[in-house]
Amino acid sequence: MALPVGQQVKYWSIAAAVFLIVLWFLGDVILPFVLGGAIAYFLDPVADRLERAGCTRIVSVVIIAAVTTLVFILLILLVIPTLIQQTASLINTAPELFERLQAWLTGRFPSLMDADSTIRQQLLAIGETIQSKGGELVNGLVSSALGLINILVLLIIVPVVAFYMLLDWDNMTAKVDTMLPRDHVGTIRKLASDIDRTLASFIRGQGTVCLILGTYYAVGLMVAGLNFGLIVGFIAGLITFIPYVGALVGGVLAVGLALFQFWGSIEVVDGETVSYATNWLRIGIIAGIFFLGQFLEGNILTPKLVGDSVGLHPVWLLFALSVFGSLFGFVGMLVAVPIAAAIGVVTRYALEQYKSSLLYRGMSRDD
Repeated sequence: MALPVGQQVKYWSIAAAVFLIVLWFLGDVILPFVLGGAIAYFLDPVADRLERAGCTRIVSVVIIAAVTTLVFILLILLVIPTLIQQTASLINTAPELFERLQAWLTGRFPSLMDADSTIRQQLLAIGETIQSKGGELVNGLVSSALGLINILVLLIIVPVVAFYMLLDWDNMTAKVDTMLPRDHVGTIRKLASDIDRTLASFIRGQGTVCLILGTYYAVGLMVAGLNFGLIVGFIAGLITFIPYVGALVGGVLAVGLALFQFWGSIEVVDGETVSYATNWLRIGIIAGIFFLGQFLEGNILTPKLVGDSVGLHPVWLLFALSVFGSLFGFVGMLVAVPIAAAIGVVTRYALEQYKSSLLYRGMSRDD
């Protein structure tokens, strides 16, 4: 005899409450396991394809681990030091950028930029704040992100967890399937399939789009000669998952830095006055890089890699990231996307059930 609906709701509510409590108290402890599980979920399709190509599961996982390790070593040797250096340089240059902006505003709007004007004071304050807070951020990331020991633990535990979870992924999902309540196994499987499809489209697809566009922006801006091209490309690629925001923020930042770098100036060199003309071609090339990136994202990358049926509205995603990030910290931000996807799928299923019920349709069964 099946349990009454009220009893089932009570038990599942208790389970959800226990999950949130565990997340609250063990956030930092379970961080390596959440990261490892996310990596295993991301790479499972690759392992499945290698298996279909004739490799055993263990060989597939070893190949993936070797390639991932090689990429990680190359990043450490080639990219990350430059990224940290450019970030620190950009933070230190921020006051000078705002001084140039102040000079530009003074030349065009002198009445707004007197010594005691609010705009001038705010620009100076913003520049000083970015420098101070940015320095604190960099120092915090280097010295005490979770403490040096915790960082080393992450670097050791996360790959190990990801390796073993990827190796045993199919067995784990099969075990979970055997534990589903038999009365609702069909519905749960359908909802799980929809959640998996949403996550696969968003995390794997949108993650690949972010990686491709971030690499494109970084390489393109560095080739174009922008001083902080790598960090600007990294920022633009990182927030590309929000439609138009990545290109907008990255484009404004890149063009602003280009104006600062390539704008004409008059300098005194060895007692002689030297005039430098504004390099409009360089500025136009940098702006064109982002227009081309936006075109590639909207017409090629997103349709091919993500598709149209993700079901995660950007506003809902930002809300989930904000709520779970503020409640549970970094771990909350990691689980925000899958939980947001699950809530979205369950909500759509509940609405379908509601629209087919008498509560919505009334006594008439006619459409």
